[in-house]
Amino acid sequence: MIRSDKPHNNHCLLYNQGLMPYVDAHGWQRSLLNERIHDPSLDDVLILLEHPPVYTLGQGSNSDFLKFDIDPSASLRVNSQYEVHRVERGGEVTYHCPGQLVGYPILNLQRYRKDLHWYLRQLEEVIIRVLAVYGLQGERIPAFTGVWLQGRKVAAIGIKVSRWITMHGFALNVCPDMKGFERIVPCGISDKPVGSLAEWIPGITCQEVRFYVAQCFAEVFEVELVESRPQDFF
Repeated sequence: MIRSDKPHNNHCLLYNQGLMPYVDAHGWQRSLLNERIHDPSLDDVLILLEHPPVYTLGQGSNSDFLKFDIDPSASLRVNSQYEVHRVERGGEVTYHCPGQLVGYPILNLQRYRKDLHWYLRQLEEVIIRVLAVYGLQGERIPAFTGVWLQGRKVAAIGIKVSRWITMHGFALNVCPDMKGFERIVPCGISDKPVGSLAEWIPGITCQEVRFYVAQCFAEVFEVELVESRPQDFF
């Protein structure tokens, strides 16, 4: 178990997964969310994983931020080597790939605060605390969601909330191949570059960062993380 230093009332199941196709993770999230909509007493969940290369667009995303053509009517399009999904989260287009640690919290915000802006700031705070572990000062930029490091965006955040149950979450660039970001306008922000922690900490891996992300998540949300294995979905 990973405990915060503060008093906590809630358990949160921690699923530490490896590389998982985006469609599988998306279906898993939807299953967990629907279970908790029907039974709000179920424990919260934090999934940590990596994805094979994939582009995702939020429900209102502008496909002009893709630098390659897709069928705008398709929910999934494999165009050459590019896998693209339009999903129900907020935010614009982003890119996932190995070396990027993705976190999907399935939280019942009625246990915390029914305030989406508060929730977004809490997710940012988790990342900022992780960076602080390495002596790095993460920053917020007013009017944008995410975390920056010396002017480079290292963490993107996009969420969906249904009946105060959350899904989707954050993506922290630890040591990914950054070339995939060249094919999009990340998060629709053309004048602010993306970056990865490997630029500041050569040799850093997602495996070591997972522990600090879990620890900082437990501290920020004041929960006790209980390491678990998926049984029902797979």
